Amino acid sequence: MASSGTQFVLVASLALLCSCLAIKVEYDANAIIIDGKRKVIIAGSIHYPRSTPEMWPDLIRKAKEGGVDAIETYIFWDVHEPQRRKYDFSGNLDFVKFFKLVQDAGLYAIIRIGPYVCAEWNYGGFPMWLHNTPGIQLRTNNDIFKNEMQVFTTKIVNMCKEANLFASQGGPIILAQIENEYGNIMEKYGDAGKKYIKWCANMAVAQNISEPWIMCQQNDAPEPMINTCNGFYCDQFKPNNPKSPKMWTENWTGWFKLWGGRDPQRTAEDLAFSVARFFQSGGVLNNYYMYHGGTNFGRTAGGPYIATSYDYNAPLDEYGNLNQPKWGHLKQLHEAIKEAEKFFTGGIVETKNISTYVNLTQFTVNATGERFCMLSNGDNTGDYTADLGPDGKFFVPAWSVTFLQGCTEEVYNTAKINTQRSVMVNKHSHENEKPAKLTWAWTPEPIQDTLDGNGKFKAARLLDQKEASGDGSDYLWYMTRVDTKDMSLENATLRVSTKGHGLHAYVNGQLIATGQQMVTGDDYSFGFDKAVSSLKKGVNVISLLSVTVGLTNYGAFYDLHPTGLVEGSVLLREKGKDMIDATGYEWSYKVGLNGEAQHFYDPNSKNVNWSCTDVPKDRPMTWYKTSFKTPPGKEAVVVDLLGMGKGHAWVNGRSIGRYWPTQIAETSGCDPHCNYRGTYKDDKCRTNCGNPSQRWYHVPRSFLNKNADNTLILFEEVGGAPWNVTFQVVTVGTVCANAHEGNKVELRCQGHRKISEIQFASFGDPLGTCGSFSVGNHQADQTVSVVEKLCLGKPSCSIEVSQSTFGHSSLGNLTSRLAVQAVCK
Repeated sequence: MASSGTQFVLVASLALLCSCLAIKVEYDANAIIIDGKRKVIIAGSIHYPRSTPEMWPDLIRKAKEGGVDAIETYIFWDVHEPQRRKYDFSGNLDFVKFFKLVQDAGLYAIIRIGPYVCAEWNYGGFPMWLHNTPGIQLRTNNDIFKNEMQVFTTKIVNMCKEANLFASQGGPIILAQIENEYGNIMEKYGDAGKKYIKWCANMAVAQNISEPWIMCQQNDAPEPMINTCNGFYCDQFKPNNPKSPKMWTENWTGWFKLWGGRDPQRTAEDLAFSVARFFQSGGVLNNYYMYHGGTNFGRTAGGPYIATSYDYNAPLDEYGNLNQPKWGHLKQLHEAIKEAEKFFTGGIVETKNISTYVNLTQFTVNATGERFCMLSNGDNTGDYTADLGPDGKFFVPAWSVTFLQGCTEEVYNTAKINTQRSVMVNKHSHENEKPAKLTWAWTPEPIQDTLDGNGKFKAARLLDQKEASGDGSDYLWYMTRVDTKDMSLENATLRVSTKGHGLHAYVNGQLIATGQQMVTGDDYSFGFDKAVSSLKKGVNVISLLSVTVGLTNYGAFYDLHPTGLVEGSVLLREKGKDMIDATGYEWSYKVGLNGEAQHFYDPNSKNVNWSCTDVPKDRPMTWYKTSFKTPPGKEAVVVDLLGMGKGHAWVNGRSIGRYWPTQIAETSGCDPHCNYRGTYKDDKCRTNCGNPSQRWYHVPRSFLNKNADNTLILFEEVGGAPWNVTFQVVTVGTVCANAHEGNKVELRCQGHRKISEIQFASFGDPLGTCGSFSVGNHQADQTVSVVEKLCLGKPSCSIEVSQSTFGHSSLGNLTSRLAVQAVCK
């Protein structure tokens, strides 16, 4: 590692495109220098556990095609070391294989070890055994924690070294990260937090790698750490060391989805605007978080209340499809950035204000006098026409940046989208056929032992759920016995308060109440006071099943947030008065469900007797099973669970995550006609109001059998009806384009589908947007017939948007546009 106060230098052998060439890599404030060439880097986050190994090559290929230079991923401690010193790097946890595929594609890599990751991941990526280690305090100057963190960090670094993954060994990794966004919450830890960060830096340097270490959101990052920025906009960010490169480790492409939340989206125009302004102001590396979000398989979703989908409105959607127009618009942006690379990294920079909101930045290569200009308009309402004298006049829409080759020719504008817009749909694989009706079997969750109060261990208090369960399940049984000899049992009620996310209360084997906390703020406590008719004189059994929906993953001391009945109370009341306080009684505990322990989710399990008769609906604590055929083709497969309540799903024994289609998104606050202008916040441009927050669940094709039936098993916690469950494929339904003259439009369907109909086509001044196009005042008469000739019956087509293609559109000297809407079938 370079010494303090100097530029960061490393000698690397990057095995790119299978050529193991010794490449000298340097970093200064203006560029990343690889083999003597000054570069800026476009990176994208793809988390290996949120996809499958079979998906990785396609995701990486599409990222490269989109203009990405590097792939970034976190390393997730909890899944790699679920038990202390017992490691798992198999299947979709094989990050070494992931990085080798990145290298095979000719891309660089960024490894973010953390090992705290946040990432909307369960418990921020920390394993629960770590929390339960005596004397430990997480993310602070605690010797026990620091030792465990160092052991894991060293483990990961050594695995990378053994696989020759670092750039200095001929591998793809050019940057490594330690800790994550600690600066946001460090103040709460006081002096111990400052000491911890210094220790993190020293520990990282001691790993003895040649590549620089970064710390994001850490303005006081000790040298030689490079501090970086996370956020929706980072053009105003400045590293704490003037010799450090200006890096943006998380440019949030959208936002995560909550159960009960509306769908977040960030427009392609605003995202491109943020990137352009960043490079205009001296940026060296931009990383999209996420470039592909993927799926929270198993119980990995954190929050709590993070949904199973982690789509993140990324350029590649949850299933790996191109999210158009975002993917294509960014691809064109990246091409413009690469065209300007020599100006960004080696030019003389002059910036001047043309008006209150409009800035002109001119980059000049001193040796040749070549110029490149960027015009940015930060006004969120007003367009602007910039008069640059002999270089010409340029129209710059509000909230946009224009790239000017030679300062005289517009080559890209962040607000002008000239790429396809795809409307994705979920369809049955055979559109003209009804899907085969699924046949269901069922079995009840065995709970008699817990209804009788029989657990596995005892304590004379209410325990924290995550500590008692070791986070081995979403479920923990709390059981105790109470003597009601001094109660008349008239108007008796059970009052329970909890810090959990859900609760099922039984008295003497009878379900009294089910409580579920709605997603509101950061306080997850709730309670209920319900009538009890099953009490009897003498000894009674109270059995409470506490439920979590992902553990907290962010905030100062987030690891200390209580979960379950801890800090709650359990009272028996009579005529509104407290009669028995069982809070401090001896409680018996049992972790998880019997069905989990006996592997009911495994279709080969011998521990379950399935019944095909009298299949119930709306019955809580029930397991359902069915078989289905693999949909033909290669399109992504989803299962529609509308009609089910809340629970967990497995396909062929592999978890596809939690489901909760009865959790309905807010009914207000959506904006289907989102205005990209103005500062983006995570509550802007939301969609899907009033619908299930998640209805469809990803079933990776690698989970499916090609030549045999598949098995879907559901654990239904609150009660639902499986009759409407179907398997579908995700594909492009409608494609649109609204491109300016001088561009080329490519319309592309997906899979075996072809363009079957041109619903609209107009070259001139068409109005509206995809789904609501209309003819303007002028158009070329032959537009529809030209587009039909070029596109009908084809899986894809290319259209030159020009008067030579369509003829004159009667707009005179004004630039015409082409609007097209087509159907894929």
